[in-house]
Parts: sequence; C-alpha cells; structure tokens
Amino acid sequence: MNQRIIAISLFLILFITISLKAQQYPFQNTKLDDEVRLDDLLSLMSPDEKIANLSSRLFGIPRLGVKGTRIMEGLHGLAHSGVADWAIIGDGEAPTTTFPQSIGLAQMWDPELLEEIAAWEAYECRYLAQNPNYGKAGLIVLSPNADLGRDIRWGRTEECYGEDAFLVAKMIVAFVKGLQGNHPKYWKTASLMKHFLANSNENDRTINSSNFDDRLMREYYSYPFYKGITEGGSRAYMAAYNKYNGIPCAVHPILKDITVKEWGQNGIICTDGGAFRLLVTAHKFYETLPEAAVACIKSGITMFLDDYKPYLKEALQKGLVKEVEIDSALKGTFRVMLKLGFLDNDPKHPYAKIGIEDTVRPWTRSEARALVRKATVKSIVLLKNEQELLPLKKENIKSIAIIGPAANNVIPDWYAGAPPYKVTIFEGIKSALGKNVKVSYCLSNKADSAVIAAKSSDVAIVCIGNHPLSHGLGWGQNLVASDGREAVDRQAITTEQEDLVKLVKAANPNTILVLVSSFPYAINWSAKNIPAILHVSQSSQELGNGIADIIFGKESPSGRLVQTWSSSIEQLPPILDYNIRNGRTYMYDKNVPLFAFGHGLSYTDFEYSGIKSDKSELTDNQNLKITTTVKNTGKYNSDEVVQLYVSFPNSKVERPVIALKGFKRSHIKKGETKEVEILLKADDLKYWNIEKHAFILEKGVVKLLIGSSSGDIRLEKEIEIK
Repeated sequence: MNQRIIAISLFLILFITISLKAQQYPFQNTKLDDEVRLDDLLSLMSPDEKIANLSSRLFGIPRLGVKGTRIMEGLHGLAHSGVADWAIIGDGEAPTTTFPQSIGLAQMWDPELLEEIAAWEAYECRYLAQNPNYGKAGLIVLSPNADLGRDIRWGRTEECYGEDAFLVAKMIVAFVKGLQGNHPKYWKTASLMKHFLANSNENDRTINSSNFDDRLMREYYSYPFYKGITEGGSRAYMAAYNKYNGIPCAVHPILKDITVKEWGQNGIICTDGGAFRLLVTAHKFYETLPEAAVACIKSGITMFLDDYKPYLKEALQKGLVKEVEIDSALKGTFRVMLKLGFLDNDPKHPYAKIGIEDTVRPWTRSEARALVRKATVKSIVLLKNEQELLPLKKENIKSIAIIGPAANNVIPDWYAGAPPYKVTIFEGIKSALGKNVKVSYCLSNKADSAVIAAKSSDVAIVCIGNHPLSHGLGWGQNLVASDGREAVDRQAITTEQEDLVKLVKAANPNTILVLVSSFPYAINWSAKNIPAILHVSQSSQELGNGIADIIFGKESPSGRLVQTWSSSIEQLPPILDYNIRNGRTYMYDKNVPLFAFGHGLSYTDFEYSGIKSDKSELTDNQNLKITTTVKNTGKYNSDEVVQLYVSFPNSKVERPVIALKGFKRSHIKKGETKEVEILLKADDLKYWNIEKHAFILEKGVVKLLIGSSSGDIRLEKEIEIK
C-alpha cells in the first residue's frame, strides 16, 4: 500500500512539474487573449532574438520553447524538392503531388475543386513538416499568386489565374481556404499571397514602375488580394519588386494605409527575395542599407527574404528605429505563428498528428493520383473540333503517331516540386489503346521521321509548346523568343514549332494538335487548318492520362480559357502600359481575338433558353438570383460552364465593355435539361469613386449577358439599379 501511495505521489509530482514547466510563461496560456500572449512573448525576447525572427526562416525562440518554421513554395503542389532544389541542405527530400500549373488550374473554372487541391497540398505540407523522416518543411506557403495576367507576354503567366480580376479573386479565395482549412482556431498551413502590387512584367521588374489610377488599383490590380484577405482569410502576402506609381512596393504607404488599416491585414508582409537590397542598388530609393531596413519596418514589412540583420541591428543601435517598431512587425508574424499552433501545446490541435500517426506517404496514395487526373482533365480546353474529329473511337484505330517535343515529356517549372511519377502524352495514349494498336513516336521531323510516321498512321497527334525552364539556360534567359519564365518576358507570341504542325497535317489530314503550354499562342495557321486543337498547361504528373481521357472520350472537355488569345503581337499594347483601358484584356480589347476569354468547346451541344431574375431591381447590399435553362442536346454527358457578364450602357463613368460577374460549372447528362442559378451581388457591380474614396453602386440600367464565353453570348436581360 505504501509503495502504491509513493508511486501515486511521484506521478503527481511529475505531472505538476511538467504542467508548471509547460505553463511557466503567460504566452503559453491559451485561455488568454492572443494580443496579451504576444505582448508577453515579446517582453521575454532579446533584441537579437527579435531581429533574427524577422527572417523568412523563422528560428523561433528555443530557450522559451517556441518552435520555428519557414516558407515553402506551393503554386500547384508543394515544392519540397525539384529543379530549384527547394529542400534545405540536410533535409530529407521528398516527392510531392504535382498538379497542372496555376494557369491550368484556373482553366477548370471550379473554385470548389481548387480548394480541394489546395487542401491536399496543405496536408502534404503538414506531413513533411511533422514527420520525423523529413521534418524541415515550412508551414508558410508562398501561394497563391494573386497577380493578374494582363499581358500574355508576362514571363510568369504560368503562375497566375488569368486576366480577369473577378475570376482570379474567386480562385484566390478558394486556394487560401484550402491551404488554411476550416478549423475555427488553427490553420493547416498559412497562405502567403504574392506579389503585391501589379507585378506582371519581368524584364526590368527591379526598376520599373507600374503606373495607373486609383480606380484600377481598387477595381483591378489589388482586387484579388483584397478578396484573399477579407473573404479568404489570408493574413500574409509578399510585396513586389517593382514600383507602383513611383514608389517601390516594399516601402509603399499602401501596405499600411490600405491593407492593414482598411482590409484588416494584421499578419506577415514580406519582401520578395533580394528586394530589400534592391531598394539601394536598383531603385536607388535610399543611400544606405540601414536606411532601407528602417523604411521597410516603418512601412509595414514584417519579414525579409534576404540578408538584413546587420543593417537592422546597426539602425537599432543608432536609434534610427525603435525596438517597439520591431515589436510591432514581429507581432504580425507571430499572429500567423499562433494560428499555426507554434505557441501552444494544445492536445486538441486538429493538425498536430499529421505525419506522426500516418503510415502512408500522401503522394503515394490513390486519392492523390485521382485528384491530379481529375484536375488535369477539367483544365483541358478544346479550342477547335471540326467535323467532330474528336473524340477518337478506339475500335477504328489500328495505328497512331505521337509527334513533337511535348509528346514524351512532362516538364516541371521553377516553383514545382519533384512528382512521384510522370505520365507523358505518349505513355498515356499508348496505355489507353493497349497492345493491339501500333503507336509510333517522333520527337521531330529529322530525316522526315515525323512525316513518315504521320503518313503511315490512321491519326497523327502533334504535341508542341513552351519549355518552362528555357531548356536549362541560365536565369533571365530564354532559348526562343516565345518562351518565358521568372525574370524573362516573352518577345514573341507565335511559335516556330508550328512548322512541324504544317508538315504533319500535309502528311495526314486526321491531325490533332495538342498545345502544352504556360501561355496563349497566336497559332493562326493551326486555328484555320487543323481540325482539332486541345490546350493543356505544363507539369501535371497525370498529363498523359488526362489528355488520353479527353482524346478517347472517357471525359468530355470542359476547360475554359482565362486569358484572351490574341492573333497578333501588334494587338497588344506596350507591356509596361498598365492602364488596361488602353485596349488590354477582353474588357477593353477592340480586336477580334483568335480565341476569346472564357472560350472552350465540348463534345456535345448546349441550348440556352430563358433568363430570369428573382427581382427586376437591385439596391445596395442586395443580391440577385439569376437562372437560365440549359439543355444538353448532343450525344455526350458533359460539364458546361455558364458565364454571366454585365455591361453598363448608360454609365456616367468609364466602365468595361463587358465584365464577368458570375459563373457556374454544371454537369448535364445528354438529353437532360437543368436550371442553372448564378448569384449576382450588388457589391460586384460597384465602381471605385475616387472623390468619395469608396465603392459606389451606380444607379441606372445594367445589362445581364449569359453565354458560354465572352465571345459567345446567348441571352440578354436588363435590370435597374435603384
């Protein structure tokens, strides 16, 4: 009995000791207000510890039991390894599930699926961060990219969600929510959006200024960031390299004046890589690095992505910056750390056991493969299908030629990890056809090999596109003028590879073009002469299976373009002209496009009839339910993306010719009729009034336009704004 009492006593002493140790500081008390906890933590930190934790590699405070983390790239899958060698030295590298590039994910026009994709990425991130075999992945994910693809020559088009602010905002909100999860207290990962503001040209990005008025700033360039913060819940973003109206973004007053004071951003605002030093060396905005460091802190920067420590320390010693100002910056970063659970030892943390109790690596699971394949299929756009060449009927094919530089390659990009496997188009088609069909492959037409293969086959599929890594050239270089990536914009929108398409088509009239690309191309000859054309973005680990599913009719194509495909570079305004009203995007471009924003065909036909609204008038703070009837009159089950545009025929201020304000992806079986409902919010019809410094709902007539693209409007109706 005495031994039992002694054992119980020892247990109680140990329990109390551990409890006291775990709760020895007020900041560890989860029952206290968050701001009280953070104030206590800051009061316990030394100046050196404070400066150290302004880094993108958050070291934490080991002596206080505060864990650290770091940033990770994650635009279309977590970049834990890969061509950019994202893994820290000594870190256990791991493959990660790799989806289509962001521009391809946007072509799904499916925010719900995009949120599911981001949630999978966040799960893998937690797994890698917490699994003892890896353990050094960061939980701050540099994604999504909320910049707008206003010019198809922009080198980083592959990273964005397109040219339309409304559509991009919907995608941004979905991706943020997927990364962060829906738990009321904790985040799965933290979404850090990039690059604020108006960073959509690469050449001279470190010195150029993106210039435009306050209306475009509010209605267009900042709108996806605004929604990402206010609706998505992101509390982290990256300031861009460029100037905005003459002031470098890293020290621009809008960081505090708008994002913090108006939108409620109270977390991380970080510089881009090297942007702090560029304030002195490129922008020449300050004479010394200590001055630049102080300016960043005072402007709202809470995190640096380059070497700032000796300069900020010097500034603190000289009294150029106060410790309380550093505290204020740190507080933003630690608010994010709180949401990730790094200041708690909470047994109820919903994500704390990911990677610890799991026995199956997530990138090896069948759910991952299925999700990537689904996303790839939904992202594929059928640009043309003359005489219903597609889908191909397997039973009628005895031989097929797969030709071109994109036919047997899955190419990663700079912000991707290493996928666990890759299925090329050649492999996907060969697998889908089986052993009884002859499948030929030619990289090019050397020694007439492509022409010979095409002539001897029932069907020829020619696959061309860009190279996301510029064929291995150094930073800021592209092998051909039409290639682009970070640090280099495209100098052409045509492709020399179209000559291969011409040769193949001459050899075989049953030629299908598959354009595997991160950008739109002016494929004018192909658009006129090739009977069937598909577009898919780069890098998906299921690229070949997705293309095969579409080509052989396992799935009907339902992707839609998110940029205007111009037919000539002459139709594009100068790339440094950021005033989109000068003929840029589908909203203002007066040229007839090669393929319109929102364009995408299906294997079936859809008949639209009737456009109804639950009321004929709309006032501020109201919503309008708009319904239309869509019938599948063709032979295939398929998704249809119903798109709602508006115009303002009697507006007294300059408005877009048309503007997207709603969309709905619906699956409709052959012969089926569905009523499709789209919610139109009064807030989405407002414009920014510069004098009143507010979004205003303008009274008058608004025309509702429903169709399958911006260039294919089927129904119209007018409503009155009161």
